[in-house]
Amino acid sequence: MTPLSVYPAQTVAEDPLLVVGALVFVVVVATVWSMVEIVDAYDRGALTVLGEYRKLLEPGLNIVPPFVSRVYTFDMRTQTIDVPSQEAITRDNSPVTADAVVYIRVMDAKRAFLEVDDYERAVSNLAQTTLRAVIGDMELDDTLSRREMINERIRQELDEPTDEWGIRVESVEVREVTPSKGVKGAMEEQTSAERRRRAMILEAQGERRSAVEQAEGDKQSNIIRAQGEKQSQILEAQGDAISTVLRAKSAESMGERAVIEKGMETLADIGQGESTTFVMPQELTSLVGRYGSHLTGSDVERDGQQLESLEFDEETRELIGLDDISEMLGEIEDVEMDVEAMEQEAQAIQEGEDMPSETGETIDIAETRQETDGDGDGDSDDD
Repeated sequence: MTPLSVYPAQTVAEDPLLVVGALVFVVVVATVWSMVEIVDAYDRGALTVLGEYRKLLEPGLNIVPPFVSRVYTFDMRTQTIDVPSQEAITRDNSPVTADAVVYIRVMDAKRAFLEVDDYERAVSNLAQTTLRAVIGDMELDDTLSRREMINERIRQELDEPTDEWGIRVESVEVREVTPSKGVKGAMEEQTSAERRRRAMILEAQGERRSAVEQAEGDKQSNIIRAQGEKQSQILEAQGDAISTVLRAKSAESMGERAVIEKGMETLADIGQGESTTFVMPQELTSLVGRYGSHLTGSDVERDGQQLESLEFDEETRELIGLDDISEMLGEIEDVEMDVEAMEQEAQAIQEGEDMPSETGETIDIAETRQETDGDGDGDSDDD
């Protein structure tokens, strides 16, 4: 067979076989093209033949009846539908503007093809009306603060009708809820007033706490001060009591010393006289005996054994005058020795013997008697 390109154009046009062959080739190519349908992996195809639904085409190469078939593809991935801004009035009559985004997915392409015309537009319109209805049932504060509840309510409202269409609403997200300008101004004033109120409350609480802490501190300070004053008074009273006792003991000791000194002076005077009989006051003997016993410890016994004599420190000895008492007792002993000499002298006088004087000379007893008698006579003569 000779290629067509070797024949002139006029020859080809005049040859009927060539024309028929060309037409057959074109028809065959068109037929093959219309019979082959390629479906992507994320799509599903609804096949109709002469307007009648036949089946869903799976991803890959599909053979369909040529020239009488139509294929409608559906994206089986999650799709995003932007819901336009909607003006709504809340339950407390506050106008707001809200918009949202709806995420859907085709679960049944056959139902999406047969049950609804343009499922995306249907879902968008349904979401708009649902958004206005949900916001109208809520307070303004809830619409601004409870976005999760709005999203959940819209999703629940969309679930039932979209299930019949073979569409699943995966989630709904309200992007923004904007109050009107007047409402914004009122909210700003309310927020400012609330902040001022909280600041005043906090300040008042701080002042009250400060006052309580200060009062507690003053209370503790007064308690500590009172305890200190009480302790000081107790110590002062104890000091006064001890001082009073010491003064009383000192006065008693000084009084006893005075009695002893006076008694010692009296004993000295008696010792210098001619009398051989001495009368000592009971107070003096008892004092001398007590101090003597205290110094020697002669009358202090325990379990039949005599104890050692008591010792006093320098301050106590000076307070009660022990050193002076020792000197007084020495003088008493000297006086007692003088009394014995006086007794010997008196006995010698009675016996008419001569006795030595303190100067070493011998005294004549007879002359002394004559002088004494002469003095007596003179006195009688004078009388």
